[in-house]
Amino acid sequence: MNSRVEHHAHDIPSAEPQPAELVALMGEFKDVDSVFSAAEKVRHAGFRRWDVHTPFPIHGIDAVMGTRPTVLPWLVLAAGLFGAAGGIALQWYCNAYDYAFPISGKPFWSLPANIPVAFECTILCAVLMSVFGMLGLCRLPTHYNPLLKSERFRRVTNDRFFVVLDATDPVFEEQSAEQLLRNAGAKYVERVED
Repeated sequence: MNSRVEHHAHDIPSAEPQPAELVALMGEFKDVDSVFSAAEKVRHAGFRRWDVHTPFPIHGIDAVMGTRPTVLPWLVLAAGLFGAAGGIALQWYCNAYDYAFPISGKPFWSLPANIPVAFECTILCAVLMSVFGMLGLCRLPTHYNPLLKSERFRRVTNDRFFVVLDATDPVFEEQSAEQLLRNAGAKYVERVED
C-alpha cells in the first residue's frame, strides 16, 4: 500500500523576504563643532534613545547628551567590600573557630596577620566586578548591530561624525527626526534598516 503525501500551498512556508524595519536615522556631520551642536539640538528636542559616534573622544559631549554617570564604581566598591569581609571571615573561621591551633600562647586570630589575604580577596572581587560589570552594563558582547551594514558608518573610526536617533524613542517620528538632523547641519541622513 502506497501512502501519498499531498502538499497544499498553505503548508509550505513562504520564502518571501520580510520587509525591512526602520531601526534608526543616522546623520553624518563634518566636524566636532557641528556634531556637538547637533547633539545639543537633539537633546533639546526631547530624544532619550540616541547616540553620538566619533573617531575620538570629544570633551564635554557626555554633559551635552545628558549622559548619567555609571553605577559601575559603586558595584566595584560593593564587590571589594564583599571580598574583604569574605577573606577576613574565611580566615577567622579556619584559624580561630574550625581548627584552632595554639602556638606559643599566640592568639588564635589576629587582624594584622590576615591583612594580606583580605587585601588580595578585595582586589580579586573588585577586578572581577569591574570586568563583568562593565560587560553587563554595556550589554556586551554584541555580535551584531544594524549600523555596521552602512558603508558611510564604517568611516566613523577614521574621519566621520554621526548622530544616531533610535526609532524606538517615544518622540521619534521619521519625517520630523530627519528634518531635525538636516536642520542641525547633517551633510547626509541615512535610514538604518534591519
